[in-house]
Amino acid sequence: MTRKLRVGIVGAGIAERHLAGFDWIKDLFEVVVLCSLDEDRGRRLCDQYAIPEYTQDVATLIARDDLDLIDICTPPDSHFDLCRRVIEAGKHVICEKPLFGSIAEVDEMAAIVDRAAGPKLMPIFQYRYGTGLQKLKFLIEKGLTGRPFLTTIETHWWRGPAYYEVPWRGKWKSELGGGLLGHAIHAHDMLNYVHGACAEVFAYGATLVNPIEVEDTAALSVKMANGSLASLSMTLGSRKEISRLRFCFHDLVAESILEPYTMGRDPWTFIAGDEAHQARVDAALATYEVREDGYTRQFELFHEAIVSGGEPPVTLQDARNSLELVTAAYHSQRTGQPTPLPITADHPLYRSWLPDAAKTQDAA
Repeated sequence: MTRKLRVGIVGAGIAERHLAGFDWIKDLFEVVVLCSLDEDRGRRLCDQYAIPEYTQDVATLIARDDLDLIDICTPPDSHFDLCRRVIEAGKHVICEKPLFGSIAEVDEMAAIVDRAAGPKLMPIFQYRYGTGLQKLKFLIEKGLTGRPFLTTIETHWWRGPAYYEVPWRGKWKSELGGGLLGHAIHAHDMLNYVHGACAEVFAYGATLVNPIEVEDTAALSVKMANGSLASLSMTLGSRKEISRLRFCFHDLVAESILEPYTMGRDPWTFIAGDEAHQARVDAALATYEVREDGYTRQFELFHEAIVSGGEPPVTLQDARNSLELVTAAYHSQRTGQPTPLPITADHPLYRSWLPDAAKTQDAA
C-alpha cells in the first residue's frame, strides 16, 4: 500500500494552486491543516478543499507530531526561517519560489538539511513538468536534438499598480527582488533544467513600468556551461502577456506555446532539419507517455522520493542555479561588466544582492 503523507500548509495565497495540485493525487497526500494570518482567505480555502483544521499558530503547526510535510506558501522574506524550523523539527518541507534571498542562505540550508539527516527540502519549480518541456527532455535523452546553439526566453507579462497594493510586493526588503526573481525565475529554471548551469551573465535592468523599488524590465545575455548561448528578456509592462521559450539545436528547433502561465505545456513544436530526421522525431514523440504536469507532477515525484529515500525532483542545487543567475544579473547590471558563475563565498553578492539601503533597513 502506498503511504499517504499528511500535510500542513502555511499561507493562503499561492497555496490555492498547491491545494489544486494536491487535490488531483489524494491517494498520496492528505492536507489536514492550513495556517494563515488572513482568516477570510484561510477559512475559504479550508471550506473549498475540505481541510479539517485552520490555525494562525505556525509554531504549534511546526511542532505537531502528526504531520509528515509542511508546505510553505508565504512571502519570500519568511522562507529561510520557516524552512529551517521545519527541517529542525524533523519534517519534510516544500517551499515556493523564490526560495531564499542569497546564495549563502542556500548553502547554509544545505548544511542544515545534511545535519538533520532525514527530512527533505523541495523548492517549487512546477513549470518544468509541463508536457511540452518534458517532450524536449525526452528527445534530448533519445539523442535526437544534436548540439545546442541558442536559447531565447521571453517573459513578457503585465503588472499594474493594483498588483503592488499588496504591502510586501515591489520592495527589496520583503520581495527580495523584482521580475527576475519573482516572475521570470520559472522560465529561467527551465533553461537550467534543459542545459545545465550558466557560465557567464551580462545584464541590463530597469524600473520602467511602476514606481517600485525593484526591477520590472531586464535583458540578459548568457553563456551556458555547455557552450551554448541564451538571450533572456523580462518585462512586467507587456499589455499582451506571453511567455516563449525557443531552443535551437543542430538537428531541430523546439518552441513553446505563448501562454504566459502554462508555457511548459503542450502543444510545443519540434521542427527537424530534414524530412528523415523529422520522421525520427515524430516516431519518438509518438511513444512519449503523457503524465500529470505542473504542481501535481512535482508533488507526485516528491512523494516517490520520500517513500524511496531518493533525491527530491527539484533540489537545493536547482534552486542555487536559478539564484546564481539572478545574483549574477544584479551584479552585472550594477557593475556594467559580465559576471562569471558559479557564485562562490568570495563574491561580493554571495551573502545578499539587496542594495545597501535595503540591507541597512533589514539590519535595523
